[in-house]
Amino acid sequence: MPDTLISPEVSRIRCPWCGSDPLYRDYHDREWGVPVDDDRRLFEMLVLEGAQAGLSWLTILKKRERYRLAFAGFAIDRVAAFTDADRQRLITDAGIVRNRLKIDSAIRNARGVLAIQEEFGSLAAYLWRFVDNRPLDNAWRTLAEIPARSGASDAMSRDLKQRGFNFVGSTICYALMQSVGMVNDHLVDCFRYEETREMSAARSAAWPNS
Repeated sequence: MPDTLISPEVSRIRCPWCGSDPLYRDYHDREWGVPVDDDRRLFEMLVLEGAQAGLSWLTILKKRERYRLAFAGFAIDRVAAFTDADRQRLITDAGIVRNRLKIDSAIRNARGVLAIQEEFGSLAAYLWRFVDNRPLDNAWRTLAEIPARSGASDAMSRDLKQRGFNFVGSTICYALMQSVGMVNDHLVDCFRYEETREMSAARSAAWPNS
């Protein structure tokens, strides 16, 4: 596989992992690596990254809209209040990953997020502390250089597990960090690399005392 992918439509060099699927490419171009501070979106990505375990991310992207319907738009308080009837509804929903452990984890983690919000004020405040509120800009030239985990993701995973979260191994936490812009892992020759660096710099400037 080449280390860069040139889109035939717009002649842009992209990270090769997004391939040629329009949905995957759109996710790469618009979302991946963009700093996120919205708790609902962070919770959504936490659930989806956990659901992705053992599957491809493209599989999850194709189910994303159904996930949003099934999980009340990822409203944290509503998911935290899901009942056994909701669990049964979800396990029979062919539009999502029908894995009981992953479904139970999403509900359990929503309850954990409520506790985090009570303690830290927001899920964003809690998660971003693992990178000192400043996105980490890497400078990878090949996919082989990009790690599957980091010291920050190890620390996040340990802390989340201590708080009772499931499906939050270090690899899942690192994927979360990549997706919500806590780390910029676009390859340096990808057209989004400099764009996300600018977004990272803007977020860092908003936290001058971090």
